Amino acid sequence: MGGNLFRFKQFTILQDRCAMKVGTDGTLLGAWVDISGAEKILDIGTGTGLISLMLAQRSYQRCRTLSLAQIDAVEIDVNSSIQARENVERSPWSYRIKIYNYSIQKYTESCQKKYDLIVSNPPFFENASKAAKKARTVARHTDFLSQTDLLQAAVKLLSETGKIAVIYPVEQAKNFMIKARYFGLFCHKKIYVKPMPKIPTKRILMELSKNQLPSQENTIIIEAKQYLYTPEFIALIKDFYLKY
Repeated sequence: MGGNLFRFKQFTILQDRCAMKVGTDGTLLGAWVDISGAEKILDIGTGTGLISLMLAQRSYQRCRTLSLAQIDAVEIDVNSSIQARENVERSPWSYRIKIYNYSIQKYTESCQKKYDLIVSNPPFFENASKAAKKARTVARHTDFLSQTDLLQAAVKLLSETGKIAVIYPVEQAKNFMIKARYFGLFCHKKIYVKPMPKIPTKRILMELSKNQLPSQENTIIIEAKQYLYTPEFIALIKDFYLKY
């Protein structure tokens, strides 16, 4: 999903200034996360603004006559935050999304709000060789947004019934769930993401909250075979991808 521009059905993502382009991880998270009852949403590490725009679209489709979700999006990289703001301003939902050029650590210290939903497609490279370009390093490596940083933000900024939804590779997901318990957050939804039927799980979508709820687990396969999306994946992304 490279290139400087990515068109969705109801909005367009410009990404020439962003280190991390539109990808399957962010699209999956934005399409999957449960937004029911979420009036205040926080998007941590918004990048291009993709997930915020997806949630704004879904909120509008779901709740046209009721109050619509207000979305705050935090991005540490200056150029990415400028581009996210540009993408938001070009969309139909600019009045509902605010972009903040802060680290989540700084934002957490000053924020007085409580959120019904926090979403993040966080960096996951640890102890690996850093990308040559600084902006890409920020986007890809946990030095700038560790799992501990994310969990500390969630504990402080979530309402008592609020939820946090994230996507990680398998090993990082396991570590995240273990750490989350120390912060009083419990995983109650897991989706194992497989690229193809015979390929092992590559990502795990997770939803956690401060309450111990009944656990739900499922699997989604993206492609039945190369270039052929499964019906389950199409059902998730059909409101966004032009092809469907």
